[in-house]
Amino acid sequence: MSRSVANLVLLLAGALWGMGFVAQSTAMDALGPFLFVGLRFLVATLAMLPFALRERAAAETALAPADWRAFGLIGILLFGGMASQQAGLLTTTVTNSGFLTGLYVVMVPFLVVVLYRQWPHPVVWPAAFAALAGIWLLSGGALAGLTVGDWLTILCALFWALQMIFIARHAAGSGRPITLAVTQFAVCAGLGLATALALEPIRLSGIVAAAPEILYAGIFSGGIAFTLQAVGQRYTTASQAAIFLSSESVFAALFGAIFLGERLPAAGLVGCALIFFAILAVEILPPLLLRRRGPA
Repeated sequence: MSRSVANLVLLLAGALWGMGFVAQSTAMDALGPFLFVGLRFLVATLAMLPFALRERAAAETALAPADWRAFGLIGILLFGGMASQQAGLLTTTVTNSGFLTGLYVVMVPFLVVVLYRQWPHPVVWPAAFAALAGIWLLSGGALAGLTVGDWLTILCALFWALQMIFIARHAAGSGRPITLAVTQFAVCAGLGLATALALEPIRLSGIVAAAPEILYAGIFSGGIAFTLQAVGQRYTTASQAAIFLSSESVFAALFGAIFLGERLPAAGLVGCALIFFAILAVEILPPLLLRRRGPA
């Protein structure tokens, strides 16, 4: 797969995640957040398991214990991001949460430098900050004083950034991106359901009422989207992946307008444009600059 195709795969994942915000928003009327996370990723595990088994049958070598440990760690990071975001929403605004979650866009290139001493393409830095500015404008262009929920949401962004970095390293290294995805789903589902049993009331009527949202979030924005992330990140960098995946903010606003009747102000439209241009910059400028330098 070429880098351009991989980036389009990540863009599709962002679109599926954006639609997932609608499902998550309506599901919270019937379910607690941890039960929704647990059921969503249980469905994702079951939906993608046949593809993981097929991938295993076609593989030439078995996964090493280190690969399984890495996959499990990625699942813990996935749950950490989901759990801290949901807990943060109890004491912060949706506006603050939307902006602070988007901090992963700039955290990824910084963490890659700190952890692995790998410097991204120079275009990534201004593009990352442009995408972050776009997310800020989409969130309303305002940020109230930081609360405990805000700090939990910042922690959520850190979990997302680390998850992207580790996927970038282990999806390519193991050659088993679907197995990686299913393993992280299973770990996240187990942790979510265990937390829900401990902290939340569980009613069958609520599960039935939220069944369409659970199925969509589990199969599409969960199973398919996160698997596309794992596949796409085999062929592009974590920093570029973060910028392409930030398109979820644009798609969330688009689907919110279509299905929930929400409308973007002028600042939100400018934010969409900034994210769009950031995506174009990391896709178009690196090969153009390389071409200008010539064969040397």
